[in-house]
Formats: sequence, C-alpha cells, structure tokens
Amino acid sequence: MSEEKLYVVKNGKGEWMSLDGMKTEIWYSNNPTLFKDKSYAEAQSMGRKAHVVTLVEEPEKVVVSPEEAKLVKNCLWTNLQDAFLNNINLLFRGRRPEDVTRLKSALINGYTVAKEKKYLVYKKLGGKQKNKQVAQAYRSPLFPDTITWFVEERKNPKTGASAQFTEAEIEHYGLQDCEKEEVTDDDD
Repeated sequence: MSEEKLYVVKNGKGEWMSLDGMKTEIWYSNNPTLFKDKSYAEAQSMGRKAHVVTLVEEPEKVVVSPEEAKLVKNCLWTNLQDAFLNNINLLFRGRRPEDVTRLKSALINGYTVAKEKKYLVYKKLGGKQKNKQVAQAYRSPLFPDTITWFVEERKNPKTGASAQFTEAEIEHYGLQDCEKEEVTDDDD
C-alpha cells in the first residue's frame, strides 16, 4: 500500500468540491478534486461549509483456507470480533504466530477464501506400446458416490468438473495410490 494520502473537500449534502482551471469550485456527487496536501485542502474548505476527508486505500484482503474462513465468518456472524481478538492465542494454541496475525488481519480487513486445488486422477495401464493408455477417474453421473474409469489413449486435461477431485475427495474415494495432476486455470 502507498504511504501517500489524498484529501478531498466534502460539503454537508455529500457533494465533493471540484475545482475548474480558474480555481472556481463546482460541487459534484462523484467528481472530486484530489489534494496531496491536507493544509491546502483545509484552506479550500474554509468559508464553504465543508470539511476535509482523507481518502484511505482499502486494505488488501487476507487469503484464508476454507476452514479458517468458517471460523472467521462465525466470529463475524456472532459479533465476537472483540472476544476473538482477545482470546485468539487461546483459540490457536500451538499455531504459528504469523498464522494468528494473518487471522486477526482477516477479521479486521476482510478475507477471501483460497481456491481449493483440484486434480485429475489417473491409473497407468500395463502394456509395452509406445503410447500407453491410462484410465481416468470420473464421478459417476448415474450412481452417486461412485467412480467411473474411462480408458483413454493419453491424459485428458480438458475434462469437466466430474473428473476434478479435491484432496478430500481423493481420500474419500480411496484414490491416494493413483497418479494425480493438478488442474490449472488454463485447463478449465
């Protein structure tokens, strides 16, 4: 974030002062003149029934895991921010200090949930041919909680959501012994 602050002049009607080339003020609802120097902005506000407003850059949102997001969301939902901040060391005993600091920042400045990694899952098929075939795992559209394997000439990264698995799903379906390949944004 930039250390430089900007200032604007605002009147009681919520309008911003905008100066034309001759330094004559015009009041707009969305077109303020920005001042780098607070004293100059204060001088412009004198006698105009207006006040100086400091424009502050919005803090960067913290990236948290889905589990951390649930905790922060629950604290915000139940309005427990103060209790959370006062007792965070007890809640996260054994966690790294930088994680505790990051979660405090997420609670104060806002957060975004990290996109969970997804993988394509394969089994190599035997054979001595040059282009070995692979069996690729898909969630069955007909039978919930069932995996279907399709034999293909090579790995197919351009597959739909039914072929993409999270780490938790890989464990749930018992696919830990299979080859996995992370799906990247350009594969979607």
